[in-house]
Amino acid sequence: MKKILFVIDSLNIGGAEKSLVSLLNNIDYSRYNVELQLFGYGGGFEKFLPSQVHLLPPLQLSRFLDKGFLGQLICLDKKLMARLIYSIWIRLKQTNHTDKARIYWQCFHSYIEENPCCYDVAVAYAHNIPTFYVAEKIKAKKKLAWINAEIHFSSRNRSFQRPFYGQYNKIVLVSEKVRQVIREQYPEYEGKMMIIKDIVDADFITKLSNQAIGEAIDESKPCLLTVARLERFHKGYDIAMEACNILKKRGVKFIWYVIGDGEYRDSMTDFITNHSLNDTFVLLGKKSNPYPYFKKATIYVQTSRREGFGLSIAEARLLNCPVITTEFGAVWNQMVQEKNGLVVALEPAAVADAVERLLNDQQLYNHIVAYQQQEKKGNTEEIEKFYQLIGD
Repeated sequence: MKKILFVIDSLNIGGAEKSLVSLLNNIDYSRYNVELQLFGYGGGFEKFLPSQVHLLPPLQLSRFLDKGFLGQLICLDKKLMARLIYSIWIRLKQTNHTDKARIYWQCFHSYIEENPCCYDVAVAYAHNIPTFYVAEKIKAKKKLAWINAEIHFSSRNRSFQRPFYGQYNKIVLVSEKVRQVIREQYPEYEGKMMIIKDIVDADFITKLSNQAIGEAIDESKPCLLTVARLERFHKGYDIAMEACNILKKRGVKFIWYVIGDGEYRDSMTDFITNHSLNDTFVLLGKKSNPYPYFKKATIYVQTSRREGFGLSIAEARLLNCPVITTEFGAVWNQMVQEKNGLVVALEPAAVADAVERLLNDQQLYNHIVAYQQQEKKGNTEEIEKFYQLIGD
């Protein structure tokens, strides 16, 4: 029986995390012994892990960082200085997620212990810290790096990450667009690249969609839904809110529900308040099970500028919810214009126009629902690509 290690930052609610949980729920555990290493524990998706997965205990550094600054100060641990340098560094510089990961590894890598086991396969199921960790701290016969997003590294970060990817046997991308983006940055690794799409488990999603919703949803008006991390640029919530404001000014009757959390929440709350959208653009927060909301929704709306695959769009289609989405790089892997939804320009007015059109054109709406009902549901066959990759 082959021994496989998966590594991801956490199982907090997010696209890569959901993708990993779907993969783990479809593995044949009569053939594989699977372990999972996290850097943060207690995430909303942990409860969906299959019982056969052995969740490894926290690393010593994770336990130290979880103590908070006062607890770290009391410990008088040598890692405290690295913690102070990291905190000062990220506050003095304007840093994005990739910058923080690089600085984290530069400050803390010497304090992260190596895993004593030797695995048949080790999978870094996210870029940045999991990729660094598997490359430097794990012994395995085969190493796989998974990239779930359309990442454009800065020159500095591209140079920093290059030697880590050099230690992997294969680099897995979730769409052709992601492969194009990564190939442009690391052409020397093109021969290592292959595509495995995010797994969409129809049975799992359908079962969860039948559970009760925790709060009251106003069904007296058409319900729009967006499920994504609260982030401005990649997820395009600035576009969504402006579109909502346009629709309200036009007198369109609707409520737009948003599931997710993130660093953009305060800015969104200010916009909602300043434009009197409190009863129209409703932030519901994180939900480990968003699928009952998909079933209630009239239209699913995605306003992203970048997506690796577009997992939430796939889930909306699976549950026969008409989709309106902006045109990001990987969108045509799923969308068929005016068949399973509408693809529009990255502009608030274009999103608003599409919403109004779909609400007013019942024939088009019914046509989209009928098309979705006959679409293939799920893609669990992607697991076969994973089996071929790791070998029997």
